[in-house]
Amino acid sequence: MSLGTSENKYELVSGLEIHVQLNTNTKIFSADSASFGALPNQNISTVSLALPGALPKLNKEVVAKAIRIGLALNCTINQTNHFDRKNYFYADLPKGYQITQDNQPICINGFLEIELSDGSTKKIGINRIHLEEDAGKSIHDQDDNYSLVDLNRAGVPLIEIVTEPDIRSAEEASVLLAEIRKLVRHLNVSDGNMEEGSLRCDANISVRKHGETAFGTRCEVKNLNSMRNVRRAVDFEFSRQVEVIEAGDKIIQSTLNFDAEKGTTSPMRTKEEANDYRYFSDPDLQPIYISDDWLAQIKSAMPALPNEISKQLVAEFGISKADATLFAEDLDLLGYFNQALDLVANKKTLINWLIGPVRALLNEKNISIAEFAVTPTQLAETINLVDQKKLTQQIAIQQLLPALEKDQRLKASELAQSLNLLISENGDELTTFIDEVLNKYPQQVEAYKKGKKGVLGLFVGDVMKLAKGKADAKKLNELILEKLK
Repeated sequence: MSLGTSENKYELVSGLEIHVQLNTNTKIFSADSASFGALPNQNISTVSLALPGALPKLNKEVVAKAIRIGLALNCTINQTNHFDRKNYFYADLPKGYQITQDNQPICINGFLEIELSDGSTKKIGINRIHLEEDAGKSIHDQDDNYSLVDLNRAGVPLIEIVTEPDIRSAEEASVLLAEIRKLVRHLNVSDGNMEEGSLRCDANISVRKHGETAFGTRCEVKNLNSMRNVRRAVDFEFSRQVEVIEAGDKIIQSTLNFDAEKGTTSPMRTKEEANDYRYFSDPDLQPIYISDDWLAQIKSAMPALPNEISKQLVAEFGISKADATLFAEDLDLLGYFNQALDLVANKKTLINWLIGPVRALLNEKNISIAEFAVTPTQLAETINLVDQKKLTQQIAIQQLLPALEKDQRLKASELAQSLNLLISENGDELTTFIDEVLNKYPQQVEAYKKGKKGVLGLFVGDVMKLAKGKADAKKLNELILEKLK
């Protein structure tokens, strides 16, 4: 659906409901494993099956993780809150109700500032963050006659982050979701894996004419599972609603499905009025009281957030924002960097190595920095050898680092010495190599003396081969130029 001139009269009004699966070992109200990938109905118990007499018991770590993301999103932490029952029927919800939070969520009134592609920033309000349990999973494509139910996911802890209707473009929606995913990973709240359902998003979308303050009738697009699909769904639904209004019809409040292949939305069900979930306080769970001391402990243990880290790296080392973001978004890389930082003579060189040759090595092996066998100390020693002109960078990357990977106890300087990798200090030997190469190319020597300076690279390359790479390129250039006078 292409944008038309009529759409310029309207603005998008959107808010997101982002479900984040917390990465605790066990479920929110039972000791069942919350891990992903088990065989169907393996991670269940009397609590997740809702058998008579089975009572829930709150997992404290769930509360702590919700507080962490609430603080990161500038929320007020509601230090006294409780759980409610949300009553509705689904085949994969054994109790017939979901334990969630209604009028007293754990976090309220926050915001997140995002940066858009044009460099502008936008503050998106966070209405609330509430705790709840996940439902199970219905499977409809494995039997011709029956739907199957897998309850492994039933009771897995979730937080739902509900934004204010502050989003005015598809880009804002997708950037916001990307920032939320970055934060939950950075804070070790969730793995944020959208493919496995650890991060799911519903988008509430309406339109109104520019200048109007009243909200239009909204439609909710469910279960968007990627940044790209969020952007596509918002764009399509905006265009669809404008087209409906321009045709003289009315938007019907409804729940929509997004078809990722076609890039279109279609109705799942109509919402003529809000569902009556008959919320009431869960009598089986005591209210949550977050003490001042516990809240202070969680605050003090909060790491610096990615944007703060990025700004600090740019200011301190003068690197680009893109390079700083690589460190800010990868805690393992940042930790490795910090361990090596005080051991190198040139801090900027360390950054260049980590985002250059080391990153290339990791990509080649398809591993993360956490799996890199060379320790920060060994890398720092290697970098210092190169900076001190005792080792060429090429030999360091191609020979020394692979040798260091075999034993974390080895010292870079000692290993380089034992493998005969250090730059030769024997000037007579280099002079012999230079004479040999210049005698090999008499025509090129004459061409150089007549002004064809490009052949210098040929001489340097051949001498370097004879020296087996163990020559300082700058010094080698100087010696060759002296010979060519």
